[in-house]
Amino acid sequence: MENFKVLTNNISIDDYRNMRKLCGLSEKTEAASKIGLGNTTFSISILDSTQLIGMGRIIGDNGTFAQIVDICVHPNYQGKGLEKTIMEHLMEYVNKLPKSCYVSLIADGNAKHLYEKFGFEVVEPQFVGMALKIE
Repeated sequence: MENFKVLTNNISIDDYRNMRKLCGLSEKTEAASKIGLGNTTFSISILDSTQLIGMGRIIGDNGTFAQIVDICVHPNYQGKGLEKTIMEHLMEYVNKLPKSCYVSLIADGNAKHLYEKFGFEVVEPQFVGMALKIE
């Protein structure tokens, strides 16, 4: 992994919002981002010098439930294995959670193949993910 820096729990609101937009994820307001980042259980950021080029977060209660969210890599840096690096660091944290903790994520498109390498399984048809977007 070239000379990139990996930091924990170090994502600014502006970087977070910009990275989501660059990666095609839904945009979040500044107020929502401030609250969300403040309630992050654990996060990873990858920097090229001082520029955020990749990130991933874990949210939840640290005991019974955790969700992996916001995994994204700047389009100019995709295909370099950074998504895998982010997951490796997040999984180090996940593997320290209590044994009965339920860890989930929502996979976009072919990303499920990456997550399967870390032990995640497709849960349908037994379970179906649902969402409600607050407008």
